[in-house]
Amino acid sequence: MNELELISACRQGSVRAQKQLYERFAGLMLTVCLRYLRQRADAEEAMLTGFVKVFRALEQYRHEGSFEGWIRRIMVNEALGQLRRKEPLHLAIDDMVTDVPSTQATAESDLAAADLMQLLSELPAGYRTVFNLYAIEGYTHPEIAELLGISEGTSKSQLSKARAMLQRRLEAASASALPSTSTTPHHATGRY
Repeated sequence: MNELELISACRQGSVRAQKQLYERFAGLMLTVCLRYLRQRADAEEAMLTGFVKVFRALEQYRHEGSFEGWIRRIMVNEALGQLRRKEPLHLAIDDMVTDVPSTQATAESDLAAADLMQLLSELPAGYRTVFNLYAIEGYTHPEIAELLGISEGTSKSQLSKARAMLQRRLEAASASALPSTSTTPHHATGRY
C-alpha cells in the first residue's frame, strides 16, 4: 500500500492498515522519543500514546507537508509532555541568560550515531531538549520558546550551552577513542 492508500484505509478503521502504519513508523518515532526521554520505557510510552493520538487525529491531516513530519510533530509534543511529567523542565532550564560564546562544531570524529546519541542523552534535560528541537527537529527559537514556555533568549542560551558541553564531550570522546557501539559508522549531520 502506498502512503495515500494507507492513510485512507486507516481513516476507514482498517486494523490491518493501522498495524502497517505503526510498523512503518514505530522504529523512527521511538528514536525521536528517545532523544528527549532518557528511559526507554518512558520513550516507548510516549511513542505509543503518540500513535493513539495519530490515529485519532488522522482526519486532521491535510496532506500538506510530509506525513512523516506530521507524525513526528505529534511524537515530539508527546515526548515533551512526558518529559514535563517525569523531569520538570522549569527545574532543568537555566533561565539566566548569559553571554556564552557560540562555539563552532569543530571536533573531527568518527563517532558512530549511537555514540553521538549517547552523548546527547547525557546532556541536562533543558540543554538536550532545546538542542534536539533546534538542531535535529528544525524548530526556530520563537517556536521553541512557545513550546517550552521560555523566552527566546533562554532558548538561545540553552542551545549555546548545549553546544559547548557537547563540543567538550565530543573532543573528550575523540581523544580517548571510545570503541563504537555500532559496527557501521554513521556520521552525524544537522545544524548544530
